[in-house]
Amino acid sequence: MILAKVVGTVVASQKNDGIAGGKYLLVRTCDTRGREKGEYLVALDLVGSGRGEVVLISQGSSARQTEFTYQKAIDCVIVGIVDRIEENGQVVFRKEEGR
Repeated sequence: MILAKVVGTVVASQKNDGIAGGKYLLVRTCDTRGREKGEYLVALDLVGSGRGEVVLISQGSSARQTEFTYQKAIDCVIVGIVDRIEENGQVVFRKEEGR
């Protein structure tokens, strides 16, 4: 899994029937402190995340192993919302209240 931050939404008026009905978010990979650092990806949100949240994403064939995505044309899914990250015994990221 990879850490990423939700930075926006993606709307597609025309989609393949196999992937219709999902919520697609724009995410950017981030470091353990939640700082954006890498590439932008479009991810199917499976957990109800929102803008500004640090999330766990899964890519490639692993993204197609959920009940909703099995054997569908999905390459990136959000599988978790991060509440806290501890690194070397110290908390380096904590989710903000109200998110």
